[in-house]
Amino acid sequence: MIISIVIWLGLIALSLTLGRYPVTMTNLYHVLLEPLGLPAPEVNDIERTVIWTVRMPRILIASLAGGGLAIAGAVLQGVFRNPLVGPHIIGVSTGATVGGALSILLGMGSLGLLVSAFGSGMLALLLVFAVTRALPRANTLAVVLAGVVLSGFFSALVSLIQYAADSEEKLPIIVYWLMGSFSTATYAKLTLLAVPTLVAIVIILLLAWRINILSLGDDEAKQLHVNVGGLRWVLLICVAMIVSAQVAVSGSIGWVGLVIPHATRIITGPDHRKLLPVSVMMGAAFMVLVDDAARTLTGSEIPLSILTAVIGAPVFLYLLRRSQNRGWSG
Repeated sequence: MIISIVIWLGLIALSLTLGRYPVTMTNLYHVLLEPLGLPAPEVNDIERTVIWTVRMPRILIASLAGGGLAIAGAVLQGVFRNPLVGPHIIGVSTGATVGGALSILLGMGSLGLLVSAFGSGMLALLLVFAVTRALPRANTLAVVLAGVVLSGFFSALVSLIQYAADSEEKLPIIVYWLMGSFSTATYAKLTLLAVPTLVAIVIILLLAWRINILSLGDDEAKQLHVNVGGLRWVLLICVAMIVSAQVAVSGSIGWVGLVIPHATRIITGPDHRKLLPVSVMMGAAFMVLVDDAARTLTGSEIPLSILTAVIGAPVFLYLLRRSQNRGWSG
C-alpha cells in the first residue's frame, strides 16, 4: 500500500510538469508550496494557471476515475466469483452513455451532460434490479444476464442517438466523448466525481471483510448469517455510483476495472481487506500514467479508451494465463 501511494504521488508530480507548456520540478515545488506562504520569485502567472487550473483538476479526476473503476472491478469479481467480470457487466456504464449522448444531442450543456449521464446510469441499475426481481430464481447469474441484455439494449440506443445526430456538429462530439477524455476537466467536474466516488469507496472498504465471506459462495455466506441479497445490492449500488459518475465526467473508459484488480490480486492475494485499497491506488496511478500518454505522445490528444485497450488487452491476456497456471481464488 505504501509503495503504491508513493508511486501515485510521484506520477502526480511528474504529470504536473508534463505537457505543451513544460514546468521544471523546481518551479513546481515553489508553486505547490506558495499557498503556505513561501515566496516563489521565479514562478510566473502562466505556470500557476497551468498547474492549478489546467493540470491539477485533470490529474485528480484521472486518479479518482482510475481508482474508482479499479475498486469497482475488484468488488464485482469478488461478488460474482469470476476474475473476468468488469464494471460493464451490470450495464451501468452503457446506460450512463445513453444519457450523456442524449444530452449532447439535445444541446443541454456540460451540467446537463453530467446530470443526464449520472441519472441514466442509476436508472440502468434500477432496471437490472427490476428485471432480476421479476425472474422466479434471482441469483448471481440472473444479475449478470440482465446486465448483458440491458447493455445490448442501451448500446442500440446510443447507436440510434448517433444516427439521429448532425454528422457535422453533434456526431463528432458524441463519438469523441464516448472514447473517453479528461480534456474538459474542471474543479466542478472534480466535485461531481469525488462525492459519489469517495462515498462509495468508503462503504466498500467498510464491507471488505463481508465481501470475503460473500466470495465463498451464497450457501456458506448464509450459514455465517450474512444477508447475501442485501449485501450484494448495496455493493452493486456503490459500483453503479462510481461508474455513473466516471462516465458522466469523462466518457466511457474500459479495461481498467478488469485488468487492475486482476494484477493487484497477484500481489496482495484474494483478501479484499488488502486487495481493495491497493486496487484503488494502482488504478489511480495507472490512469494518471495513461492520461499522461494521451496528452503528450502526439500533437493531438489520444482518446483514453484507445490507450486502455491497447495496454489492457495484452496485459490481461498475460495475467489471465499466469492466474490459470497458478489457479485463481476469489
